[in-house]
Amino acid sequence: MTDLLYSEEEEALRAAVRDLLTDHCDPAGVIARAESGAPHDPALWKPLAEGMGLAGLLIPEELGGQGATHREAAVVLEELGRAVAPVPYLTSAVVATEALLACADEELLGPLASGRTRAALAVGLHAAPDAGFPAVRLEGGTLHGELTGIADAATADVLLVPADDGGLYAVGADAATVTGQVSLDLTRPLATVRLDGASGRRVGDAGPAVRRALRAGAALLASEQLGLADWTLTETVRYLKERKQFNRPVGGFQALKHRLAQLWLEVVNLRAAARAAADALARDEDADVTTAVAQAYASPVAVHAAEEALQLHGGIGMTWEHPVHLYLKRAKADSIAYGTAGAHRETLAGLVDLQAP
Repeated sequence: MTDLLYSEEEEALRAAVRDLLTDHCDPAGVIARAESGAPHDPALWKPLAEGMGLAGLLIPEELGGQGATHREAAVVLEELGRAVAPVPYLTSAVVATEALLACADEELLGPLASGRTRAALAVGLHAAPDAGFPAVRLEGGTLHGELTGIADAATADVLLVPADDGGLYAVGADAATVTGQVSLDLTRPLATVRLDGASGRRVGDAGPAVRRALRAGAALLASEQLGLADWTLTETVRYLKERKQFNRPVGGFQALKHRLAQLWLEVVNLRAAARAAADALARDEDADVTTAVAQAYASPVAVHAAEEALQLHGGIGMTWEHPVHLYLKRAKADSIAYGTAGAHRETLAGLVDLQAP
């Protein structure tokens, strides 16, 4: 039977990432960056991606990466979710990297592994793994068209663009016009990418590469949602132990205990689903089913946890200065990223032959 418990190495990785985030990703700093309109934090990305080498976790050692598995990447994303860290780890070190691994493109994988180059897959953040995706036109050897809802495109050095000839092309970000879009999640900005005669290098076939990338994104997004839900539950319990009403901690009221107990059960179940999805990706067994299960469950739990945190923090939770609003916005945005829970339930029904009548 598969062991979904964390190994000693995974716990050590978690501790190292949490220490780094404690030093470089405090809530006040994240809020300030989000308010400035430039949420990505280069001062955090550099030690995370280059110093610790985490940008290359999924890249083989012979290409300069760590040669680790999706289980280790999931641990990193749990911690990034706990801190709503404004870095393009999911989009660059997971999604774009998986697309390039599917294409076996060594030219870009090396720079990505070093952390000095960031990439973004030019497919809308809302796209589900088994859904279609728009492509730009290839005319006269150059790319033309517009793609919307591209996460972290503004900070990418390379864009991986699907074209109508079935190819996936690597395009320098300076060859595209990237315009920011309004995004609910202030820590993961979206953008419109426009190409007017941009040249690109074909790295492989778009179909299998995009599907593999989006599946990995959906599976490991559940770990980010787990980290988010776990933080909101932990902080809410801590706050309710400190806040007093009628000269007693409000956490002692039975009605609130029941709400927290229910939320704890949901988070525990989410941990099992997220770990199963990461482990299935690492072993390349039943990954489609476990990914669909994880995402069908993760989004509602993460949103519920963030909403409960906002409600149970009372008036302080409604203020801009308190970080709980960042978690609620991330949870809401994540609930439609890489396919909604409903879309994943439909996928799961087809995979296990339980189609609706």
